[in-house]
Amino acid sequence: MALKDIEIRILGCLIEKERTTPDQYPLTTNSLVLACNQKTNRDPVTDYSPVDIEHALQNLRDKRYVVTVQAMNERAKKHQHKMMQMFDLNNKSLAILAVLMLRGKQTPGELRQRTERYTHFQDIGEIDRTLAQLESMQPPMVQNYGRGPGQSQDRWGQLLGGNEEKQRPRVRAIPSEKNNEFEALKEEVALLRLQLNYVLEHLNLDLNDPDED
Repeated sequence: MALKDIEIRILGCLIEKERTTPDQYPLTTNSLVLACNQKTNRDPVTDYSPVDIEHALQNLRDKRYVVTVQAMNERAKKHQHKMMQMFDLNNKSLAILAVLMLRGKQTPGELRQRTERYTHFQDIGEIDRTLAQLESMQPPMVQNYGRGPGQSQDRWGQLLGGNEEKQRPRVRAIPSEKNNEFEALKEEVALLRLQLNYVLEHLNLDLNDPDED
């Protein structure tokens, strides 16, 4: 079942955070929005809204790629992926798949460097063997796309889906010159609100709770 770009991004982020910051996993919706739109380790950089993420999460739950949980002592619901169970993947194949989901087509050399935060590969040969295993699955999880301009190694990409309109990021409308300052302030307030919610969730606080002093 082909996945959309935003669904690919969500799954990649959930795998990444599970492997690189396990103490913060599973992720709340606000944490997931920040992860999907972060400027580093993402290609393309996107601008998904919380509504976009919530809608995509529901689709992923329906497809059984994601489950949402809520602990008794926590206010926020949290989301976790089920990729290993769905596809019988090991840690190394999951790491390669996640980096491909987050950054698009890459060479084995790039994959070795970028998966270091997830797990350790002994050499390029182990990367090649893992890619071959993913390619041999039914259906295949990855594909060899050949060499790009100026590259000495073949590029590999994931086959879970996405790439609609060449994976064009969600771009907001450019405001007129008259409204530039107002729109910039709105963007800043929205970002601050998202970051505040992130902090409150990790402290398990609610500003609207009348019982809080």
